Amino acid sequence: MAADGTHPFYDLHSHGFVRVATSTPCSRPADVAYNTAGVIAEAEKAHAAKVDLLVYPELTLSSYAIDDLLLQQALLGRVEQAIGEVIAASADLDPVLVIGAPLKRGDKIYNCAVVIAAGELLGVVPKSYLPNYREFYEKRYFAHGRDCRDLWIDVAGEEVPFGTDLVFASSTMADFTFGVEICEDFWAPNPPGTLTALAGAHILCNLSASPITIGRADDRHLHCRSSSSRSICAYVYSASGHGESTTDLAWDGQGVIYEMGDLLAESERFDREAELCVVDVDLQRIVTERTRNQTYADAAEAHDRPEDWYRRIMFDHTGYAPDTPGDLGLQRPVRRFPFVPNRQHALDEDCYEAFNIQVDALIRRINATHAKSLIIGISGGLDSTHALIVAAKACDRLGLPRTTIRGYTMPGFATSDVTKSNAWKLMQAMEITAEEIDIKPAARQMLQDMDHPFAGGEPHYDVTFENVQAGLRTDYLFRLAGQHSGFVIGTGDLSELALGWCTYGVGDHMSHYGVNAGVPKTLIQYLIRWTIQTEQFAPACSDVLGAVLDTEISPELVPAGEDGEIQSTEEKIGPYELNDFFLHHVIRYGHKPSKIAFLALHAWGDAEAGLWPAGFPDNRKNAYDLATISKWLEHFLKRFFGFSQFKRSALPNGPKVSSQGALSPRGDWRAPSDAVADVWIEELRGNLPDA
Repeated sequence: MAADGTHPFYDLHSHGFVRVATSTPCSRPADVAYNTAGVIAEAEKAHAAKVDLLVYPELTLSSYAIDDLLLQQALLGRVEQAIGEVIAASADLDPVLVIGAPLKRGDKIYNCAVVIAAGELLGVVPKSYLPNYREFYEKRYFAHGRDCRDLWIDVAGEEVPFGTDLVFASSTMADFTFGVEICEDFWAPNPPGTLTALAGAHILCNLSASPITIGRADDRHLHCRSSSSRSICAYVYSASGHGESTTDLAWDGQGVIYEMGDLLAESERFDREAELCVVDVDLQRIVTERTRNQTYADAAEAHDRPEDWYRRIMFDHTGYAPDTPGDLGLQRPVRRFPFVPNRQHALDEDCYEAFNIQVDALIRRINATHAKSLIIGISGGLDSTHALIVAAKACDRLGLPRTTIRGYTMPGFATSDVTKSNAWKLMQAMEITAEEIDIKPAARQMLQDMDHPFAGGEPHYDVTFENVQAGLRTDYLFRLAGQHSGFVIGTGDLSELALGWCTYGVGDHMSHYGVNAGVPKTLIQYLIRWTIQTEQFAPACSDVLGAVLDTEISPELVPAGEDGEIQSTEEKIGPYELNDFFLHHVIRYGHKPSKIAFLALHAWGDAEAGLWPAGFPDNRKNAYDLATISKWLEHFLKRFFGFSQFKRSALPNGPKVSSQGALSPRGDWRAPSDAVADVWIEELRGNLPDA
């Protein structure tokens, strides 16, 4: 198929997303007709926005703050009539509607959520916990629904399932399942939504009134974030807004949508107009996390309700048509740098934590080994620079002189004046023991002993030529560690381990402690910037750190060409910012390659769109088209799954830094060394549009 918007690749539903929204409709106290018109108007707007699931506030049709009017038969009858009107209006609309309404069943009135889809009333969920304190007196009007299961209710001429035992599921889209709780329910010590999630709901909807007081918005955030994280789900919260009675209360219309603890979207509060808050939820991410989280599985098994306790209510999801996919865009924040801290209000705290995880881990290793020295190869590049500043901070914390660190710059056949100068300036600024060992004579001797063409004068720069230099450097470091009663600090990072971009064994693959092993290249760059901005070291050090950041990433193992161009790592293996993006989505969520490409396109397709990490240089704000993304993604898959695992299986110790994952064979990632990448490459090629 051609690369136009009709290819399934461009349809968010093909990758397990659903578009959800909260609604704050226009309303007036007890004006059911006006409120119904507001509900239908918002449903039509949601339909135009291609929303799949729309959640309204509590008691939407009647209004919430109307006190004893909730006991009036005329009002209850008009609400039931209004539900019929919404059902009729929904026949030609795509979104599934979750609407608040007071409903009578037998001789009791319940505070309910009615679920409507494509002209059909699917079911009714009553509120479990009724507040009766401060400004709330719901027990004056309503009966609780905690014991309601296997029941039915007559509404607008239809008999439909009624109870807290309902889970709603799409018959056309896998994993699109949701449950409902109402306002106070998620303030309860044992929220009913938690049990609904354990029964298979991937989205929890909360219809809330919740009048606003100082600090309550933060409290709602706390509960939504906690519920979505603890229950491994998306949480869609919709609170009443302008139009509710202000006799004694005020309302802010807060709508928030969380996914597994991450805030995806929030409405504008105190808006006088009707408002939709729309975002795309990643159901596959939720499903994957539940699958790998055995505590969640154990909790689902351990709670005292059998598998058939909940009724699964199926619905036709008219908003998703597998036979006619379309490009709906992606209304969702996608982090370009998933390993880099992105909490704007807490960047210093997060960077401090990441940096000091490495520092503290190294301190423990120093104490455990009683080392008299720390041996480190200083190239003047990013990784060795970061390892050095971690080591320097560790010495400072231990009260050791920085001369405990023995830094060695070891120029080879391709070492540039720039990096060699940076290495010396950095070692001097850090006041460590600094030495230089020229490895070229030893390398020439080894190449001559091997009868390598380079020894005969040929410009033959193969892998052997490169590995001889990398191996000699590490060999020297290990012998120096023995000579000076110390240990070798590894400088290789997580990105290089993912790609197998290191010389195996006696090479940069090996050390006594790999302090950077859990830190990807993009995070190293950001942490070095942070040390400069927060003045972790003297100004002279910061000046050199800035120069290192501006230097081309290169292994410097092959001499520059006639045009003066130095060997570029990223030209060989792809941009690290893309590789780190791929790595995160592979090891953290196990996404299909086509979905990773889809996410990468929305994250990296437009340099002007989305947020960049605070302080990120404008001249490094890159963009990549789908062809470039797919090229480097396939390259990543070949290296990661195909021929790099044997190196990771023999890693030295090193600390895990990011919750996004690491590659230690003793921790997050365990895989055979002789697997092939065919499955992942076939999936990618088979699901991307033609160029």
